[in-house]
Amino acid sequence: MPRRLSVTVERFPIAGAFTISRGSRTEAVVVVATVEDGAVRGRGECVPYARYGESVESVAAALEEQAGWIADGGGRFDLAGRMKPGAARNALDCALWDFEAKSSGTPAYALAGLAAPGPVTTAYTLSLGDPEAMEEAARNAAHRPLLKVKLGGEGDPERIAAVRRGAPDSRLIVDANEAWRPETLQDNLAACLAAGIGLIEQPLPAGEDALLAEIDRTIPICADESLHDRAGLDALAKRYDAINIKLDKAGGLTEALKLAHEARARGFEIMVGCMVGSSLAMAPAMLIAHHAAYVDLDGPLLLARDREPALRYDGSTVFPPPPELWG
Repeated sequence: MPRRLSVTVERFPIAGAFTISRGSRTEAVVVVATVEDGAVRGRGECVPYARYGESVESVAAALEEQAGWIADGGGRFDLAGRMKPGAARNALDCALWDFEAKSSGTPAYALAGLAAPGPVTTAYTLSLGDPEAMEEAARNAAHRPLLKVKLGGEGDPERIAAVRRGAPDSRLIVDANEAWRPETLQDNLAACLAAGIGLIEQPLPAGEDALLAEIDRTIPICADESLHDRAGLDALAKRYDAINIKLDKAGGLTEALKLAHEARARGFEIMVGCMVGSSLAMAPAMLIAHHAAYVDLDGPLLLARDREPALRYDGSTVFPPPPELWG
């Protein structure tokens, strides 16, 4: 029976609000690609991101354009030649991985030539706010071993110090989401050093980060917005020590696995990250998480409800996906 591609939009309320330097939202809007043949169903989820020129409508349309190709037998090995990196390609790529795993009876990790993934510790994200609110949020999350702190530019040294007061024993990552500027970089770096920050993510805007090659990077710096797929690795030389691999940026698990391999060969540490989505979006990234120095797959922990079946979280420990969810 020929395969059929269907595209749906789903909404998951966020517990409270999720705020970064570019804005705040109260729900995660995701696009799901489903490939099925009447007997087997494979799914992949993506989160369209306006920062990269994506919308729910544009991503859904890009997926629907591939329906005929999927019906004709198109597969994930040819997908990169048809779709540009981004959320739409990620959803379809992950759906094809899931379909192949279920139709062959072979787990996705085995199809990728990997060992079975195990449980890993994920970061837990603290939204951007004023120092007092962030200190309280840190205190409430102080039992978690690894916290990721969203920053916003002006006033960040005070935020950093406040979070450290609230969570004196947690490892901390800070993520500026491009909000720092050259004139504030040294003050912010000094605040991070004083607070014992372990990693600084995307301090300067993508394309305006050459200064990072000229400073003493006592604390490792991780590229997020400055990197999407393997084509961007050359530009990171001497500027960054780590990269954040997100399937929605790379265009799917296929490219993300290749990116992780090439980045490690060049000496970069690996973070595996996510947008705010459901367990279906996190599940494929678990194949990379086991080999990453930093794992940030807390999207479902930020939701008021997740899909069923879901990933299992025990505190900050996340376990591999059940086959009923993905892979």
